[in-house]
Amino acid sequence: MRPDRLLSAIALAAALAAPAAGAACTDPPAPRVQWIGCARDGADLRGADLRGAVLTRTRLAGADLAGARLDGADLQDADLAGAQLAGARLSGARLVGARLDGADLTEARLDGARLERASARGAVLRGADLRRAAAYGADFTGADLAGARLAEARLEEALLDRAVLDGADLERAVLRGASLEAASLRGARLTRAVLAGAVLSEADLSQASAERADFADADLGGARLDGARLGLATWSDRSRCAAGSVGRCR
Repeated sequence: MRPDRLLSAIALAAALAAPAAGAACTDPPAPRVQWIGCARDGADLRGADLRGAVLTRTRLAGADLAGARLDGADLQDADLAGAQLAGARLSGARLVGARLDGADLTEARLDGARLERASARGAVLRGADLRRAAAYGADFTGADLAGARLAEARLEEALLDRAVLDGADLERAVLRGASLEAASLRGARLTRAVLAGAVLSEADLSQASAERADFADADLGGARLDGARLGLATWSDRSRCAAGSVGRCR
């Protein structure tokens, strides 16, 4: 290739790879703003309207986003460790590979959000709305999800060891192959949930509602089932629990 054409090709490639106009990290918060790979650690963004924003690879560790609107935002691979997101709205947001370790997402809205391979170790998600969220392979180790709404969420292969899910709604959630070792699910709703192949050793399912749940091939060694309702559930040995089974599969 002629040198002039080579230089033109390089310039074109650089232009295509560069952020679009208006993508400067200094732009003020606004819907559809483009902060790509920006450093906004510790930023005060309380109540900010960032709907549809592109925040891929942006560092927001320790930022205050309480009550912020991030519906439909793209936060893939963003760092939100220790961020304050209580009451934030992230419906339909893309958080694939995002880091949320230690973040406060109390009563945040994450319905329909994508959290595949995200890390939320030790995060607080009490009362959060995660209905129909996709969180395949996500890490919620030690997270507080008490009272969270996870109906129809996809949590295949997710890590929920030592997580607190007391009173959480997991109706029709898919946790196939997930690890919930020593997790607390006291009073949780697991009606028709799929836990086939899941690890529930030493988990506490006392008073849980698990009618018609699928526990086929699940590891329930040492699990507590006091008062758990298991009517018509498929048990770990693939047998079907009798209708009205409480506390153990009969």
